[in-house]
Amino acid sequence: MFAATALLYPCVLAVLCIGAGLLLDRACGARLPAVLLASVGAAVLIAVSQLLTFVAFLAPATPYALALVGVGGALLCHSRLREIAANLRRRPALALAPALVYALALAPVLIAGRPSFSSYMALADSAVHIMGADYLLHHGQSYTHLDLRNSYGQFINNYYNSSYPSGADTLFGGSAELLGLPLIWAFQPFNAFMLATAWGPAWLLARRLGARGAWAVIAAVIAVVPALVYAYELLGSIKEITALSMLLASGCLVTARGSWAARGVRGAIPLAVVLAGGISALGIAFGVWALAAALVLAGALVLELRGGGLAARAASATVALAALVGLIAALPTWSDLSGSLQVAGNIASTSNPGNLHTPLRAVQALGVWLGGSYKLQPAGTSLTITHALIAVAIAAALAGAVATLLARSFALAAWLALVLLAWLVVTRSVTTWASAKTLMLTSPVVVLLAWGGVAAVRRRAPGGVGLTAAALLALALGGGVLVSDAQLYHSSNLAPTARYEELSSLDSRFAGRGPTLFTDFDEYSLYELRRLDVGGPDFVYPPPAVAAAAGGYGNPVRIDAIAPAALRGYPLIVTRRDPTASRPPAAYALAWQGAYYQVWRRRPAAPTALEHRPLAGSAAAQCRAIGSLAGPAAAGHGSSAVLVAAEAQRLVAVDLAKRTLPSGWGRVRAGVAPKRAGRLTVSFQVPSTGIWRLWAQAQMMPTIRLAIDGRAVASIGGELSGNSLVVNTAPPVEVPLAAGRHTLTVSRGGATLAAGDGGAAFLDAVFLTSAATPAAGVLREVHASDWRSLCGRRYEWVELLAR
Repeated sequence: MFAATALLYPCVLAVLCIGAGLLLDRACGARLPAVLLASVGAAVLIAVSQLLTFVAFLAPATPYALALVGVGGALLCHSRLREIAANLRRRPALALAPALVYALALAPVLIAGRPSFSSYMALADSAVHIMGADYLLHHGQSYTHLDLRNSYGQFINNYYNSSYPSGADTLFGGSAELLGLPLIWAFQPFNAFMLATAWGPAWLLARRLGARGAWAVIAAVIAVVPALVYAYELLGSIKEITALSMLLASGCLVTARGSWAARGVRGAIPLAVVLAGGISALGIAFGVWALAAALVLAGALVLELRGGGLAARAASATVALAALVGLIAALPTWSDLSGSLQVAGNIASTSNPGNLHTPLRAVQALGVWLGGSYKLQPAGTSLTITHALIAVAIAAALAGAVATLLARSFALAAWLALVLLAWLVVTRSVTTWASAKTLMLTSPVVVLLAWGGVAAVRRRAPGGVGLTAAALLALALGGGVLVSDAQLYHSSNLAPTARYEELSSLDSRFAGRGPTLFTDFDEYSLYELRRLDVGGPDFVYPPPAVAAAAGGYGNPVRIDAIAPAALRGYPLIVTRRDPTASRPPAAYALAWQGAYYQVWRRRPAAPTALEHRPLAGSAAAQCRAIGSLAGPAAAGHGSSAVLVAAEAQRLVAVDLAKRTLPSGWGRVRAGVAPKRAGRLTVSFQVPSTGIWRLWAQAQMMPTIRLAIDGRAVASIGGELSGNSLVVNTAPPVEVPLAAGRHTLTVSRGGATLAAGDGGAAFLDAVFLTSAATPAAGVLREVHASDWRSLCGRRYEWVELLAR
């Protein structure tokens, strides 16, 4: 699966996009530069996927339509394709550079060597796009059959039935479905590919800013991976990354109008398709950048009309055809313009900053941010160096702007100015979340302008001085960006591959048997369990009947807080394997168990408990609580009243809190935070000889090792849950232990270059349970009048039933 998603999938995407670009190029006679074909072709495929999913019964045909357009274009334009291939053999950098961008963007996954994605624990928006892409490919824009009583239906309805932009999603879903790839593993390769398509237009813009040869190649690479863009790519910001390619491509097309205007009115079609692709991907919000391109184009047309170089009829025909193509290519967006405007307005005005603690700073557009997080300001020496590099970048950008004007590249200068003006205007009129997106989309343009300054220094300084000065300036700009990206890479958190594979397997096993109550906090489960009609009390859209079980978004689910009658609507309950959590009510029997999850099925004709009462405290306190429940029951229901109690598992806790910690380790709740290399040894007591299960509750991206009595027993790494507030329990390890005292050693090695080695590192708890305990726990049932026979033990809960 890793090879298919990370290596084969981008190659197929390249064929599809380049083929579609060639087909459009032939249709309009524009003779596009080869490096623009991928981004223009992506816009064509977005239009195709949008139109097909707009008509619900055509949606399943989307993958085949994308293949027909892409492969058909490549075959039909085979002579141009051979010409491009020959040019690439002479100039291999034109192929290697976008491949390098792809590798940089996918570096966490590539170096981990397993299918995954790097937005985990940072932002759950990518879960929505994965789920939405799957839905749109199978059902199109049809939402009448959704079950709005559960989370899956609410998510789809509240996003995609409200004119939420889906252009990137339909291209992503259709292309991945063509290869039969799980969307969850194809998601980051798609984003990395779309970022790589932005290299072509960035290279053309760098050349128009004066860069040549290797300088232009390097400038374009750095321009599409500045720190803020790289951070958003690692977050899985599919709309913004796709829109970025469209934005840069539109800049190339509008500033080179002379090269396609001579082809007649059809020459404007690629620009119209690219702008429509941006609008489909990002929504009406892309209109500010479309307006910038339109104003530059309008200015050029006016000048030509005044100079007599263009007939009014030809100008009108060009504008009319471009408008018609843009209308058709983004038809789903235009068809509900009021809804699209409302979505854009909601995003622009929301007071919810998402995962941003504070607004981003304008200087982050310069591409350098040496803090390891785009959300926080660097500290200490890193802040000083960041400020110094930003000052250098500002000076270079000013030099690039002056050089552009001196070169009389007025169309390019106008487009650059309008893009920067759009950023300033939008930032002043929207709130934190939308402002950050605008800053990210503007960053490559600012960085390109700075590299225009590098080119100006190289051209204008005398002899070797110019080359040396330009090289030093390029080193500062490029080095600052790449070091910033390396820090972001190092602190990324990769999604847990094995756990999602297990979720996928149980989705296949129990497909169609929902609705299903899901008690773990992980919004990617909405995709993995899409055939089970999942509802999660801790999701942003919880099922109303069970919402109180979590008490709010992202909080732990307390299944004991759900009224027995509310559970009747759930034939299945999926829980994490966690001995510290309560077993589901007696009406449910264990149907399946994996390394991470348990599936509980409601027994046929199981009676609904009259009352379900959680128990806590000592055995004596629990006995009194059982008695208070049983007394009225025996009187009210006679011989039919029974009590069912779930025995609590006996835990042997390893106390991590009362030991001196290694240097650099911190404390988190009752556990530890092993932020750097170190070793912690603690002792614990086992009451009896036998096989014990060792459990670790941890949010652990880097690897830690556990040893008992000096013998290695487990390595835990890449074990994360969707929210740091929710306990993440790793699969247990069985170890034979004799009764008595033992020592546990927790160790973390030195820093490595592994993806996420600087990511989450929190060990909340370590404990043991007897392997002899049944997986489904132990239930004890007695007549209500015999309630005293339950005393003397500790229980998770007790239920009152009428048999």
